[in-house]
Amino acid sequence: MKLIIGIIVSLLLTSLPAHSELASPESIKNLMEKTGAGDMGVQAMNQMLPALKKILPDASKQFWTDFMAEVSGDDLVAMTIPIYQKHLSQEDIDAINAFYDTPAGQKLIKTQPLLVQESMAAGQVWGQKIAQDVINKYKTQNQP
Repeated sequence: MKLIIGIIVSLLLTSLPAHSELASPESIKNLMEKTGAGDMGVQAMNQMLPALKKILPDASKQFWTDFMAEVSGDDLVAMTIPIYQKHLSQEDIDAINAFYDTPAGQKLIKTQPLLVQESMAAGQVWGQKIAQDVINKYKTQNQP
């Protein structure tokens, strides 16, 4: 029995990074508050609203108002804390938080929504070009 317990403990210890302290939920929450992660989640939900309204076309405006009032970025933050803990140590989170306290970090936080929006638009153009290239190549290779 001691051998089995020893093997289990050994496996658990070797599966965890030896030098990494598990990041605290508070430090991760601090990071997510700085970056507005919860707010971005609510914004994403607002962007999904038109698609949801198509699924439920008979739902009233009040239904959707009440529904969105219940949507909380805090729920998203709470759900993602374990994901951050899985991939980032306390040292990592502390360094990232320190970066976001710098002028460059603050600028990134402020401009990130625009960066994402413009990058998505560029990605759409890029994807359309690739799709057209695939169609043209296929037509070229399959013409008699």
